[in-house]
Amino acid sequence: MPETIVDRLRETDRPTFSVEFFPPSDDAGVQQLIATIEALQPLEPDWVSVTYGATGASRYKTFAAVGAIRGQTAVSLIGHLTIAGQSAAEVVRAIQAYQRLGVTHILALRGDPPAGGSFRAHREGLRTATDLIRLVKSLGDFTVGVAAFPDGHPESDLELDARILLAKEQAGAEFAISQLFFDAGSYAALVERFRALGGTMPIIAGIMPITVPGQIERFAGLSGSRMPAAFEAQLREVADDKAAFRARGIDLVTQLCRDVLAAGAPGLQFFTLNRSTATAEILGRLRAEAAVAAS
Repeated sequence: MPETIVDRLRETDRPTFSVEFFPPSDDAGVQQLIATIEALQPLEPDWVSVTYGATGASRYKTFAAVGAIRGQTAVSLIGHLTIAGQSAAEVVRAIQAYQRLGVTHILALRGDPPAGGSFRAHREGLRTATDLIRLVKSLGDFTVGVAAFPDGHPESDLELDARILLAKEQAGAEFAISQLFFDAGSYAALVERFRALGGTMPIIAGIMPITVPGQIERFAGLSGSRMPAAFEAQLREVADDKAAFRARGIDLVTQLCRDVLAAGAPGLQFFTLNRSTATAEILGRLRAEAAVAAS
């Protein structure tokens, strides 16, 4: 059988390295995405993933990007899938589309509610990510991953999050990727809560490189929580100097990676906003340090 992402996560010689992309809006963007992936190839990413759009037009962009990656690169791939705004029949068709493209790994997500609103299941749709996991597993030989929330899901609490994550594993999920966070302690506490309940699947740490001042406020909206005060203060000290800010952001995120790896993270997934330079810098530092430590 081909090696799965779970097989790679079980290997203890090194942590995995992966990258999340969003689907470009046009053919030129797709080719730029392919160029970004090719630029990362010397770093040997274990896989890449592509986010999913719930509307018809955005779904097309997802599958176009996935098809291009499958056709033009040799990298392993995870396809994202959500249930938000879709009937169960539409979700089944999306799973079948992944099958036709040869995608065998799916990240099963509920999906975000409309801006400023709360999640409502489609009247003919699934209700939870756990329901989606069961559906995906029933339709083929898929390896299924899920989301985990170091800082807590905006609609839940930390203990309930851990129980929901365990339910996802019991439904057939085999690995998790965390939402972005900026405190290694939050990641470690998430893993501890999950293990205390009997959860065993690996939880990959989700990492967002910081390169421009506008990300400080933007990340709060993405993750549902602000950066730790000390972390944010170090960035704001150099917010008026773009070069200094970028350097400080790379330093801080590199240290965050060191800390979560020391806490036992089996891998790092970088949320790149379809750019590769900062990710390559951070990973280059980590690998150089690992090589020195091993020598």
